[in-house]
Amino acid sequence: MPLNEIALERLEGWKTAAMEFAPLLMGEPFDTPLAELRRRYDQELARNLPPEGVSIAQVDMGGVPGTLVTPEGVKGDRALLYLHGGGYLTGSPSGYHGIAGHYAKMLGARVYLPDYRLAPEHPFPAALEDSLAAYRWLADHVGDTRNIVFAGDSAGGAMVVSTMVKARNASFPLPAGGVAISPWANLEMTGASYISRDGIDPLCNREILVLMARRALGGTLPNDPDASPVFADVRGLPPILVQVGESEVMLSDAMRLATHLADNRVRTSLEVWPGMFHVWPMFAGVLPEGLQALESASIFLDRVLDQGRAGR
Repeated sequence: MPLNEIALERLEGWKTAAMEFAPLLMGEPFDTPLAELRRRYDQELARNLPPEGVSIAQVDMGGVPGTLVTPEGVKGDRALLYLHGGGYLTGSPSGYHGIAGHYAKMLGARVYLPDYRLAPEHPFPAALEDSLAAYRWLADHVGDTRNIVFAGDSAGGAMVVSTMVKARNASFPLPAGGVAISPWANLEMTGASYISRDGIDPLCNREILVLMARRALGGTLPNDPDASPVFADVRGLPPILVQVGESEVMLSDAMRLATHLADNRVRTSLEVWPGMFHVWPMFAGVLPEGLQALESASIFLDRVLDQGRAGR
C-alpha cells in the first residue's frame, strides 16, 4: 500500500534517528552523548503534532516524571495511561504529544505518559517498575480503575499487558482495558515474520532487535514473562486490542500474543493492517490509516469504559 509523500519523509526521518543508536547496540565507540541521541530521536517523533484543542503539562506520577495531555472536553474521570515505545533504550513523552493528543480528543480522556527509566543505565525491569508505579499513582488519583484504560506501542505495547499482570499479581485493581500497538511481545523473536518480513519492515529487523534486547535486558532472560508477555500468565486480564501492521517483522509475535490472551479467556481483539509498518498510528496527522487505527482503538476503549461504568 503506497504511503503519501509526507508519511514517507517522516518515516525516513524516524529510521535515521533510530539508526544513530547502532554503535551503542554493537558495542562500538560513539562520539555523540547518549542523551543527545535521545534528544534527536524525541525531536524527530515530536514532528507528529497533537491536534488543536488539547493542553500539555508536566506531572509527578508518584515519583515517576510524566506528561499530562488534556482535551477541552473531558468526560468525567476518564484517564488513559500511555506507555511509549523505543525498545526500552530511548523515547520519552516529549515525542508522543501527537498520538496522545489524538487519543485525548477521541476518548474525552486525560492522557498520562510516564517518563520511565531507560536502559542501559537502568536495565529491565526498571521500565516496568516505573510503569506500575505510575499506574498505582493514577489509580489513587482517579479513584476508580474502571475509569482507566491503557495504551502503548512497541516496548510500551508489551508493557500494556505486563503492567496489568504485575498489578493483578499484587492484587491491585485492574483497568477497564487496553490497546497494544505493534507490541514487542516476545524478546526471543522466534516468529516466522522475522524472516518473511525482513527487508519489508522499514523500521525493524531481527538483527537490530536482538542487539536492542541484549542492551535492554541486562541480566533478564529474553523469555522472562515480565519482558515477553507471550510467556506470561495472563488469566483474569481485562479486554485487550492488539493492533499490528502486516509489514512488521513483529507480526507473528503480535498475533501470538493475541492468541495467548484468547487461549487464557481474555476478551481479545486483533487488527492486522495490510501494508502498514511499525507503530504507524504515530503518523495519524499525515497518514489516513494511522488516524483510522486510532479511531478504531478509541471505539474499543470507549466501549470498555462504558461497560466498566455500567458494571458498578
